[in-house]
Amino acid sequence: MNILTIMLRLKGFRFPREIIAYAVWAYHRFALSTADVEDLLTAKGVIVSREAVRLWVNRFGQHFADCIRRDRPQPNDKWHLDEVVITIRGKKHWLWRAIAANGDVLDILVQTRRNAKAAKRFFKGLVAKFGEPGVAVTDKLRSYIKPIKTPAPDADHRAHKGLNNAIEVSHRPTRKREKIMGRFKSHQHAQRFLPAHDQINLIFSHRRYQLTANSNRHTRSDAFNLWDDYTAEMAA
Repeated sequence: MNILTIMLRLKGFRFPREIIAYAVWAYHRFALSTADVEDLLTAKGVIVSREAVRLWVNRFGQHFADCIRRDRPQPNDKWHLDEVVITIRGKKHWLWRAIAANGDVLDILVQTRRNAKAAKRFFKGLVAKFGEPGVAVTDKLRSYIKPIKTPAPDADHRAHKGLNNAIEVSHRPTRKREKIMGRFKSHQHAQRFLPAHDQINLIFSHRRYQLTANSNRHTRSDAFNLWDDYTAEMAA
């Protein structure tokens, strides 16, 4: 990905779409603050305020997430589900997350409860989007039992904390962002930001230790080409 301005400018925006896309990419890819992105752009001769960066991230982050989700292959039928506590304005919330067996994030949902009703709401949404899973792996939270059995009676529910290490790893970027941002400002802020953050990281955070140097370069190049394509699809 480069920052050359060769695409049509977005109507109503002062800066070219490549500049905006670069800011959104840097903010999500490297767990930066808006001030950090402002400094990166300044180093490239682009004078912009951190408030503008924040508005770009909020406005266009979901666009890139939707494009990535649209072009993603159909996930396999083995899901890992887990919930982790986050604090918003001093109040405990629960971030429910589901990933496929290959590590792709299927969905997240921020809720104030960690009970059967909350589990049902989350799992029902997953089934509506992706169909019934063949295997559902969770921790030993009993609240999962009925919500999984009702909409997916044929699913093999495996409740074992040791089997869910993959999703524990998936929580780490969220913890890092939470620390960088000084906690999420509201329930809506977390729900808007985290799905976009997960999807954008999905195409750039490939498993480098499993690839040769040449394969890694090709994979990274493919990711940047996708990002350029999605930049071209941006709309005001």
